[in-house]
Amino acid sequence: MIDFSVNHQDACCEGRAGTLTTSHGVIDTPAFMPVGTLGPVKGLEPDDLQACGFGLMLNNAYHLYLRPGHELIAEMGGLHQFTGWPGAILTDSGGFQLVSLSDLRKITDDGVTFKSHLDGSLHQFTPERCMQIQMALGADIMMVLDECPPHPCTFDEANTAMRRTTQWARRCKSAAERRSQALFGIVQGALHPELRRQSAQEIVGLGFDGYALGGLSLGEDKPAMFAMIELSVKELPKTRPRYLMGVGLPEDLVEGVMRGVDLFDCVIPSRHGRTGWLFTTTGRVLIKQAQYARDESPIDTQCSCPVCQRFSRAYLRHLFISNEMLGMRLNTLHNLWYYRMLMTQLRRAIEEDGLRVFREEFYERRKDCPRSQAYAEEVGVAGSSGFSNKEQGTA
Repeated sequence: MIDFSVNHQDACCEGRAGTLTTSHGVIDTPAFMPVGTLGPVKGLEPDDLQACGFGLMLNNAYHLYLRPGHELIAEMGGLHQFTGWPGAILTDSGGFQLVSLSDLRKITDDGVTFKSHLDGSLHQFTPERCMQIQMALGADIMMVLDECPPHPCTFDEANTAMRRTTQWARRCKSAAERRSQALFGIVQGALHPELRRQSAQEIVGLGFDGYALGGLSLGEDKPAMFAMIELSVKELPKTRPRYLMGVGLPEDLVEGVMRGVDLFDCVIPSRHGRTGWLFTTTGRVLIKQAQYARDESPIDTQCSCPVCQRFSRAYLRHLFISNEMLGMRLNTLHNLWYYRMLMTQLRRAIEEDGLRVFREEFYERRKDCPRSQAYAEEVGVAGSSGFSNKEQGTA
């Protein structure tokens, strides 16, 4: 099981610094979880993640069920033993794959029937089966099976998905009654406020160890996403961790923490690293660009990661252009280090009641990054001049 405590809440917003205690270590929150879909984060070893400062990562139960199989992993001692990762693990239930692989599945109130994207074989996920798989994997935190409606969707589609999510959550909790792992419920409802509120109230009523916000970051605009986060968080207990699923650009993390989110996961830092998109304190660096061919500076002069301490942009560009595997590994390592550094800075700002000031400075440092400034305008932050009237007191 887990224990969670809120150690401090920022005096000017919903941001909070907490401690999540698991049987595989203690995680300071807010925290970002690297995504190791099949076990590892592509290109990295467990030691790399520990060196970055991570204590919690995400594995995907759907993909591990298909390959190599949860029974085999259980025989090998569970995910921790199988992967060599000593930290805590959260397993996603596979609900998101109901969206991303929608052409391969059929959903009923009983569960999901789908064809494997690997070989076309037929499988069925029920809430009970989902719990059986995750308990066999031995994750510290399991997620209930949910239906994540696509974006956009109608009110009726969102309502059906929300109703199923509540029913499945109840069945998941019953199936996992005799468990040693924590279990998180998931709030759905798409972009319909009344459904979001109802979903949060029903899921909280069932009683879980933590609560996740699902069905966001599917293409909706940022103000809509953050409105749903704010609405949902108000319905969640302050004594339990809050997890925003599948979100993260750096700006998303800052805005999510402002609104009281404790946990995040996303493939963005690792996937973008493999494609040469590097995150820095002043914005992004697309390492393939010719302007870096003779650039002797590190990716980020403010970064203390092993990559920035040793290698130049010119060398990293050479590795990327040459399609060297080392380039993808180093890029991923830097991006994840940056994400961990950002979460540490956010926590420190909360502890000093300075999260709003940190947010202003965050966007100010990125004032020459068009994508970041466009984001700031979309969520109502007035760049270097601070907050718009719309944002004051609303986050």
